Amino acid sequence: MKILASYGINTPKGDVATTPTEVERVAASLKTEDCVIKAQVLAGGRGKGHFESGLVGGVRVVHSPTEARMFAEKMLGQRLFTKQTGNQGRMCNALYVVERLFVRREYYFAILMDRAHGGPVLVASPQGGMDIEAVAEETPEAIYSYPVDINQGLTMEKARQVATDLGFTGNQVDDAANTFLKLYKMFIEKDATMVEINPLALSSDNDVLCMDAKINFDDNAQFRQPDVFKKRDPTQEDVREVAASEFDLNYIGLDGSIGCLVNGAGLAMATMDIIKLHGGSPANFLDVGGSATERQVTEAFKIISSDPHVQAILVNIFGGIMRCDTIAQGIITAVNQLNLNIPLVVRLQGTRVAEAKELIANSGLKIISCDDLDKAAKTAVNMSQIWEMAKKSNINVKFELPL
Repeated sequence: MKILASYGINTPKGDVATTPTEVERVAASLKTEDCVIKAQVLAGGRGKGHFESGLVGGVRVVHSPTEARMFAEKMLGQRLFTKQTGNQGRMCNALYVVERLFVRREYYFAILMDRAHGGPVLVASPQGGMDIEAVAEETPEAIYSYPVDINQGLTMEKARQVATDLGFTGNQVDDAANTFLKLYKMFIEKDATMVEINPLALSSDNDVLCMDAKINFDDNAQFRQPDVFKKRDPTQEDVREVAASEFDLNYIGLDGSIGCLVNGAGLAMATMDIIKLHGGSPANFLDVGGSATERQVTEAFKIISSDPHVQAILVNIFGGIMRCDTIAQGIITAVNQLNLNIPLVVRLQGTRVAEAKELIANSGLKIISCDDLDKAAKTAVNMSQIWEMAKKSNINVKFELPL
């Protein structure tokens, strides 16, 4: 909201608080009869979420500073579970305390960087204040999109067209159009990949307001946006993804049982697909890139093996720029350091693959080598299933090579 306000965009008055006492103070400073407190977690669906404390709703309307403090005591330091957090939930370390405004209408407005159009696209709907996914499913005709020439930028003419299509009338059209122009200026200058305003609202005084916002920023622009990236809160992210970013690894945690270490995003997607094809489920997407070092490979294994659900690991490397012997040495170092005791299937092809296979063969480690990707995936799935059954039955399983 502070970023929006810095561009002259109309927002409700409010501030962030991290203790119940601060929440009460901010609520009192707003000098309104009612205010709203919002859990500051990086997840959608907060209003319908629930806390570990049993409190339902991560967005609450309160009627006094005392009541604000009372709810803050049940929200701060508690995990909030929503449809987007999964079973882990997200820790609520801060609350946004904001004045309650009464609105006549709610709209949806977003700016996205869209590959299909090769640039920014405005997405708008007269049905705001609800999940845009539900609107897309139930009334897709209520969602409008407007590609923008990134070289020309958003013009007043197009901004007015969007405002008119949404149903603004009279002076509201220019107010809404100016809001869109300011949002677009912020989108470009802050290297955003998405700015989502839901709801964009028309107040009872006919003011156009951005009531709530979600902004994504391009990681590659961190050097240009130090002030923005200083706001990053690692506690709101998967600790494995935070660790991966420190070593320039592309990692996304999933819900499966087979850890994947691959070089190249396309090959990573294909690897996950072939695991699914053979009845398995990938535990992660992890792309080490085309120039990974032994250290990065070792750290990648640490991140994968830190997931308690991983029952087997599949390494699939096609060495073009990447040298297979570098990967092999990283694997050996990681297995030795971590004392890895889950099945490890390795498929290497490409540059220095013979040297890589020799390193693995001479390591004395129980690493299953497969030249064929299909066989490697089948083996990983089978080993994962055996490992899972053994754990459930409290059976101590050891495997010897060759299998």
